Amino acid sequence: MGRNKYSQSEIEQIGKLLRLKCKSNRLKQKQIRHELRTEYEFNISDFGEQGKAFGYDELQEALRRGAIQILDDATIADMKAKRERDRQKDAGEAEWQKAMKEWNEYYNDNDNVNSNDNSNVNS
Repeated sequence: MGRNKYSQSEIEQIGKLLRLKCKSNRLKQKQIRHELRTEYEFNISDFGEQGKAFGYDELQEALRRGAIQILDDATIADMKAKRERDRQKDAGEAEWQKAMKEWNEYYNDNDNVNSNDNSNVNS
């Protein structure tokens, strides 16, 4: 799920991309949808009906019904900064978990080697 809060300038850019998408061939449409997802965290599926085209008019309808909110640039910048901090924190936790897994694997392997060494002593 993407965002549902955008600045006025972002909405204008999204609207331009949606107009271009409707005029484009299939390959260009895919590129535009990718740009909407990656640059604006705008997922058409969050606001439109499945199987129905989503263009500029549908964007305006989503704004009218309140599914998309327009906030000031400073608030949007703060939200983006927080999302980036959260992503980095999540990535840091993943690195910690990876390190712990490597640690456990190393010591489990060494325990098995030591167990085998001890079994040879008892024989």
